[in-house]
Amino acid sequence: MNIFERLQKLDRRWIFLVVAIAIILPLIFPFNSKTYTTEPTEKLYRLIDSYAPGPNEKPVEKDRAVLLCFTHDASTMPELFPMEIAILRHCFERKIKVFTITFIASAAPIMDYAINTVKEEFPEVKSGENYVNFGFKLGALQLPIILGMGEDIAEAVDIDAEGRKVSSLPIMKNIKNYNEMNLVMDFSGSSAGGAWITYARSKYGANVGVGVTAVMAADEYPYIQTGQITGMLAGLKGAAEYEKLVDVFAANPDPNKKEFSRELLKDPKWDNAITDKGIAYKFKQARIGMNAQSVAHIMIIVFILIGNIGYFITKYKQKQQQ
Repeated sequence: MNIFERLQKLDRRWIFLVVAIAIILPLIFPFNSKTYTTEPTEKLYRLIDSYAPGPNEKPVEKDRAVLLCFTHDASTMPELFPMEIAILRHCFERKIKVFTITFIASAAPIMDYAINTVKEEFPEVKSGENYVNFGFKLGALQLPIILGMGEDIAEAVDIDAEGRKVSSLPIMKNIKNYNEMNLVMDFSGSSAGGAWITYARSKYGANVGVGVTAVMAADEYPYIQTGQITGMLAGLKGAAEYEKLVDVFAANPDPNKKEFSRELLKDPKWDNAITDKGIAYKFKQARIGMNAQSVAHIMIIVFILIGNIGYFITKYKQKQQQ
């Protein structure tokens, strides 16, 4: 038998083994790869960053906050959790106030895990002052809460996850409704942002962003084109893009490099962030995952090409022998 005939008869378990090795090795030995940022990710980053207080601003002049809604369970964590970590890191780096909420019981521990994971690197961040976790609220209360936040957040969500009266928390001093908490970021493994777009966006003009799995991203683009969604993180690629933006700007120790700049993004040194030992693994896991995903996709494409070429050559030879 020639090489193509041998490949046609190859036990598929060998193929699975090669693909598994191709995925595992980049995770164990991460390498640098170019991460290009796209417009939906950049728009979302720039909006959130615009809520950061400037060096000469009084708190009341720039009292803006972000609401993160966790609408997924553990099955979609590989794609969604890195983006949640990246946005929380951005907000804590830039002193942007954060609120979190979920209407799915299984998402409550994921929400706690995300907050606690990022807090390890920001010991100065305090619950009730820099962020508030509203915790799990019954799905039946989703519509009343979304509409109620348009009038008074502290009244719509009376108690936080720690049992404290929301209206008594220091973080609420200059925050009343969507005028101040003017971005809702919904993370979902299926259709994201629907209720927030229908009610918070349409009735109160709140900005809405979404973080979705890659397979669901196509469903969200029409909302971006109509302006109903401000920005989107699509799958692991979107999370990797946001990680890079935070590294280049928000976490940059140089105060003159905090502003978004496409020229700074082109600097090749920022693509070395994966192997930079100064950056915690938790803040680069999307880029490391993208490397493994890219290698696996290439391997699968190679197998498909070889398999198809071998199939047609074998068929051609059989036809010639008849």
